[in-house]
Amino acid sequence: MVLFPVLLMLFALGMERLENRLRKLLEPGEEVRQYLDKASNAEVGDLAQLGVPAHVGAGGPAHRELDVAQAS
Repeated sequence: MVLFPVLLMLFALGMERLENRLRKLLEPGEEVRQYLDKASNAEVGDLAQLGVPAHVGAGGPAHRELDVAQAS
């Protein structure tokens, strides 16, 4: 019974660390901001309609392989 609060606190701290890592991973990078600033309305519309993975896979203007390890 005494271990439950301690385990709950450790779980909460672990979840907070995971949330922070995911938030950093999902934040738009500088390249994305620059692309959106320079892209035409049609390019942004295509990106929104197809999604980012489909656009990158199709060889969009900012085509390059996504490296998840680099983002963290």
